[in-house]
Amino acid sequence: MGCASSIHISDRVVYHSGKESEDSHSPQQTNTTQHQGNPASGLPPKPPGCKTLTEVQFGPMKLFKDPLQVLLVFAKDDSQSNGFRCACEKANFRCSIARTPESAVECFSEKHHDLVIIDHRHSRHFDAEALCRSIRAGTAADNTVIVAVVKSASMCFLRPDREEPSVMPLINAGFNRRYVENANVMACYNELLQLEHGEVLAQFKLRAGNAIFTALEQSQEAIEITSEDQIIQYVNPAYESIMGYQQGELIGKEIIEVPKSEKNKPDLLETINSCIRKGREWQGVYYAKKKNGDSIQQNVKITPVIGQGGKIRHYVSINRPLNDNNKSDKASERVQAESQTDMQTSKHKDRRKGSLDVRSTTSRGSDGSSQRRHSSMARIHSMTIEAPITKVINIINAAQESSPIPVAEALDRVLEILRTTELYSPQLGTKDEDPHTNDLVGGLMTDGLRRLSGNEYIFSTKQPHHLPSHLTTPLSLNDIPPRIAQTMENEESWDFDIFSLESATMKRPLTYLGLKIFSRFGVCEFLNCPEATLRSWLQVIEANYHSTNSYHNSTHAADVLHATAYFLSKEKVKQTLDPIDEVAALIAATVHDVDHPGRTNSFLCNAGSELAILYNDTAVLESHHAALAFQITTRDDKCNIFKNIERNEYRTLRQAIIDMVLATEMTKHFEHVNKFVNSINKPLVNPDDNGEKDEEYVKGILTSPENRILVKRMLIKCADISNPCRPQELCIEWAGRISEEYFAQTDEEKRQGLPVVMPVFDRHTCSIPKSQISFIDYFITDMFDAWDVFADLPNLMQHLENNYKYWKGLDDMKLHSLRPPPE
Repeated sequence: MGCASSIHISDRVVYHSGKESEDSHSPQQTNTTQHQGNPASGLPPKPPGCKTLTEVQFGPMKLFKDPLQVLLVFAKDDSQSNGFRCACEKANFRCSIARTPESAVECFSEKHHDLVIIDHRHSRHFDAEALCRSIRAGTAADNTVIVAVVKSASMCFLRPDREEPSVMPLINAGFNRRYVENANVMACYNELLQLEHGEVLAQFKLRAGNAIFTALEQSQEAIEITSEDQIIQYVNPAYESIMGYQQGELIGKEIIEVPKSEKNKPDLLETINSCIRKGREWQGVYYAKKKNGDSIQQNVKITPVIGQGGKIRHYVSINRPLNDNNKSDKASERVQAESQTDMQTSKHKDRRKGSLDVRSTTSRGSDGSSQRRHSSMARIHSMTIEAPITKVINIINAAQESSPIPVAEALDRVLEILRTTELYSPQLGTKDEDPHTNDLVGGLMTDGLRRLSGNEYIFSTKQPHHLPSHLTTPLSLNDIPPRIAQTMENEESWDFDIFSLESATMKRPLTYLGLKIFSRFGVCEFLNCPEATLRSWLQVIEANYHSTNSYHNSTHAADVLHATAYFLSKEKVKQTLDPIDEVAALIAATVHDVDHPGRTNSFLCNAGSELAILYNDTAVLESHHAALAFQITTRDDKCNIFKNIERNEYRTLRQAIIDMVLATEMTKHFEHVNKFVNSINKPLVNPDDNGEKDEEYVKGILTSPENRILVKRMLIKCADISNPCRPQELCIEWAGRISEEYFAQTDEEKRQGLPVVMPVFDRHTCSIPKSQISFIDYFITDMFDAWDVFADLPNLMQHLENNYKYWKGLDDMKLHSLRPPPE
């Protein structure tokens, strides 16, 4: 007969006894009554600790299954619940009983039962279908079998000729099966046995399948699985890495749709198909064509998998690149003479200290776009701010040209590793001879000195602002006042005047400009959200910018949003990014400085602010902007622009937004720029040729996931600090605003006795022209040269040249002000 289990009963949950019960200290178990066995069924109790494992064969895998864990959910103790409880004892299953949906969910989340039986007979007690959905909501229930106990036809007083109700509502709710009520213990026992050897056993094997997929995902060999009709069903990460495709580009396609290499013998494919269709394994050397068009020689094994009916149901292909793989034809196109970079670096200090040299002036002159872009690219290959890793890559590239094929192939792999790890931060020398540059680097690229003892300054994290009462009635894009609409007529132009919009909107430019730009890019359609929700979101985000800040306010956010939209319209950027990337970029630009306090990260770290403590002195403000943006958005359905998008799409979008906001943090400025140059600029354009590359090769570089991330980071970085590339009047206004914000920080540091992060920004002694020259030299020139080569921005580069000359002219006159004195 087997052995009967002990059951602990409480008002809410009945817990099975044994090791699990002894280990648990839930307060619900403190007052329990133990029932040893079931006198009614005459079953003797089993000694404590009795546990048997069942051996299960799953293909070549040998699995061991614990006794079944069953959760019974019945609001009241009746004959049916007793029937299943006794049947569990008879089958030696571990049994728990829950009386309420809440206790059922709690119990399931703790024990992860194999089988859940829910009473569906009495809707007045609880909603069985809603409970089933709640259990199914978590991934823990993926392999759980859930059964609904329903009333019999006689209990429902149905006429014999009345059609039996459909089970589809139960299936849609997540039930696997229904059980028509029958309180007989043997009937319940038989049902449990059928479930154990049927659905539960199948789910147990499926659960073991996760281990197999983990092995496939971790395998270093490229693996492809197709159906009997040779439709691709699965490729692993190694396949993606070797072949350059993403899963989504292949899954569901027929093998014949994937481009084939011309290097194979004409009859090879026919030979392979003839072999595997007879159920025989084929193994041999095969040339595969990568996404970028290169051919790669592989040792391939294709195995037919026999399934139902003794027929071939799948083909599994395992591919391993050969060590003597032919060198890509692209290797001959690598950049020449990059090893000369070290010679160029020695010119660094001279260029930083003086005005624009002949080379820079020529590239920004009026000799035409091709000459400008060629000169920009020449500067890319001799960047004055050179990370050690860049020198290594240049040396490897040069060495490849005269290396044997195996060595060149190995160096290719070395380059791939170097371009995907955190090795791009430059080594910055001391700049005592230029205090403006020294202070800018110290203030923007470090997280501050440790604060002095006793000088703690509490910069509290504040509750986010709710929508102001005067903004609670959302305006429509069609209802924008004529004066504001007229101001935004040329918003697609780079020369758009953001300060005119600031004035026309009474310092609320972000909402109005956001409505127009988001409408132009179809953001509402992509997010499937009403325009009213977008309007409310823009208003509440703008309300959380500090209008008292001279620089980091909603006008700056609107300016960055405008620059982002402008860059997104450039042809090369459009070729690179998907719609979800565009939406992420626009949202990131909108929120990237939300709740900015008008102080730098270094200040917050030195002051011991609550934000600095919360984020461990690392990317303090940027982490706060990203976190607060999502808190504001998701706390209220009225402004939750994400509420209607699918979960996976939301996670992808959220990850992209966070990554872009964090990219605006300046401590990794040179890392981002160097990665962009080495992974995108240099592979795309060779200064010794005409810039013509194979279309598939270019597409492969532009659309690879890693490079799309680099493009998005570079895009928002350039948008964030594009002020020196704006028309001169706008550039001057922004320079005055950022200087005032830095002056205010220095004033406060002195008042509070904190370390002064940027001493040159003293309002009584600072030379604004010198600070702008240093900023352009150190941060702007190299970055916008790289971005110009990619996005083709002649107007920005011309503005940059004009503005640099303007500041240099003021500095030559020994002026410290924004403008020359009136004549």
